Amino acid sequence: MFSDLSKVRNIGISAHIDSGKTTLTERILFYTQRIREIHDVKGKDGVGATMDSMELERERGITIASAATYCQWDEHHINIIDTPGHVDFTIEVERSLRVLDGAVLVLCAVAGVQSQSLTVDRQMRRYKVPRLAFVNKADRSGANPYRVVEELKDKLKLNAVLMQLPIGLEAEHEGVVDLVEMRALYFEGDNGETIREDEIPEHMREAAEEKRNEIIEAASMFNDELLEAALEDNATPEQIHAGVRRGVLDLGLTPVFVGSAYKNKGVQPLLDAVVRYLPDPTEIENVALDLDDDEREFEVNVDPEQPLIALAFKLDEGRFGQLTYLRIYQGTLKKGDTIFNSRMSRDIRVGRLVRMHADEMEDIESAAAGDIVALFGIDCASGDTFTANRRAVAMSSIHVPEPVIHIAIKAKDRKTEGNVAKALARFVKEDPTFRTRVDEESAETIISGMGELHLDVYIERMKREYNAEVETGQPQVAYREAISRRAEFDYTHKKQTGGSGQYGRVAGYIEPFEAGDFEFVNEIRGGVIPTEFIPAVEKGFRAAMDKGKLIGFPVTGLRVCINDGAAHAVDSSDMAFQAAARGAFVETYSKSKPQILEPIMRVAVEGPGEFQGAFVRSVMQRRGVIVGTTESEGFVRVEADVPLSMMFGYSTDLRSSTQGKAEYTMEFAKYAPVPAEVSEELIKKYRNESDS
Repeated sequence: MFSDLSKVRNIGISAHIDSGKTTLTERILFYTQRIREIHDVKGKDGVGATMDSMELERERGITIASAATYCQWDEHHINIIDTPGHVDFTIEVERSLRVLDGAVLVLCAVAGVQSQSLTVDRQMRRYKVPRLAFVNKADRSGANPYRVVEELKDKLKLNAVLMQLPIGLEAEHEGVVDLVEMRALYFEGDNGETIREDEIPEHMREAAEEKRNEIIEAASMFNDELLEAALEDNATPEQIHAGVRRGVLDLGLTPVFVGSAYKNKGVQPLLDAVVRYLPDPTEIENVALDLDDDEREFEVNVDPEQPLIALAFKLDEGRFGQLTYLRIYQGTLKKGDTIFNSRMSRDIRVGRLVRMHADEMEDIESAAAGDIVALFGIDCASGDTFTANRRAVAMSSIHVPEPVIHIAIKAKDRKTEGNVAKALARFVKEDPTFRTRVDEESAETIISGMGELHLDVYIERMKREYNAEVETGQPQVAYREAISRRAEFDYTHKKQTGGSGQYGRVAGYIEPFEAGDFEFVNEIRGGVIPTEFIPAVEKGFRAAMDKGKLIGFPVTGLRVCINDGAAHAVDSSDMAFQAAARGAFVETYSKSKPQILEPIMRVAVEGPGEFQGAFVRSVMQRRGVIVGTTESEGFVRVEADVPLSMMFGYSTDLRSSTQGKAEYTMEFAKYAPVPAEVSEELIKKYRNESDS
């Protein structure tokens, strides 16, 4: 346990795929003496990076699951979470940022701000996470950190300030100039572990003075003492550090550092910046909801002496049971304690408390507010809140995007059916963006996720971890249905059988609702429908929206207003009004000019400029709309909005048309109406399947 919380840092390392996050984390662990040898993500020794502990991660050279570790630097305790860069695993970034106090945004010195950089930036803003930026790969051909800083300002609208100047770029990258201390730093030794300080090279002096003044100008906006010193032209390094730190904590400043993790340059100054500028747990405001007091919001105090409040933000099912990653926000947790799960209203005994280092565990006796630890062998779900004294509390929830792709799966033989069921139950519990259901009509098991890679990984994990091979159907897009004009309804549900009957009349209108999925408006006057039946009417409409009449997909973007109706003193009931609402929806839906919506993906294709024509052709052939093209130093990025239904098999086509030199990423952008000919085809197919 740490008595001084000002020396604790909880940070995440996030970026676009292939920016070097995992390599950077590997170097951090080496310089903080957590590991003795460096292994690279796709290294020749075949060992793989420490944080890529899953066999699949090492084979593919990508991070799939976020991994936690910790280290010590300059007498500070740093908890680190290395997150995936691929958009299919965006939930891993989402839930990590939810519990972290600060972050390092890693960018490639050649590619700059890429599509996933934008996504990560949105996530950081959502959870108000202060960040530093690290421009990595300064040794690569075409590296230009100055352009990356401009992109941070233009594309992410960040107040980005260069804290260092690179000494040489590409193959000549030797070190960095520290603009606060005005010293040149060179990284020597076999692994860059020896830092040699020297005078700034003469040809860089003028640029260094200019950039230092830019830091002072930006940081003085957040520190009056620095502002006064700047006016007298005698700002000290301590005053500059204080101003930059305040700017970072206020989310008004993003200090930018430069280096090459792979070539062991610039990592130690970044660690210094983490402890110098990023917040400790006491400097972050956290709120929770008191479920015993009508969900009243209250502030959580980062105090080890207060009653426990902790959030389970990630689950990992190992060979020996469930591992639950916890962020402790308040109080102290000890081995042997009994804690309360607010959602399940159940007491749980803490049998084993561990600190994680990738896939290795270190047993500990206790942990306090501000720490990130793991519990072993308890039953809970991702997002559960644990408290002491049986107090029902909920920490604010994590944003979970909706799945956009479905695949039907079937066990290859009867023997593995049980293993498939076990695997699916575990994956659903671990990953909120992975869903599974059984289709009522076909009795097929359908799995849903964020993309082809997302589902591929889970299918591969079933095979490896559960010895369960499955056959897969064609990927299916998560279409939606929506109405395009207002339509009125007046529907009476009347049923008379022996004994009491059923009666309910509802009248009003339905219309398109752009601000969300569904809105229910009650404009009943004079009690023509008794108040106790209003929730049943809403429930009936919601149930009817589960399956549209065009192609059987859920209906979205609907406002329902009820303004008239009738009830019977004896025959009216919740069931009758639910049936009346469903009947009103079915009767009115066709009058409201329904249409089919398809998920549109924001696709970013990146690679050498010589293939720009191939990129544009490849997305235009898939009904894509080009939204932007950027080109710099022989590197081009084409961004387009493309229907998900047209993106299957794209990676193979892109590789073959660009000699394997291009890559692409995609993420959900919006739902949009499908073209008329596609709509007719989908409706025809649905009717044929329904008739057969």
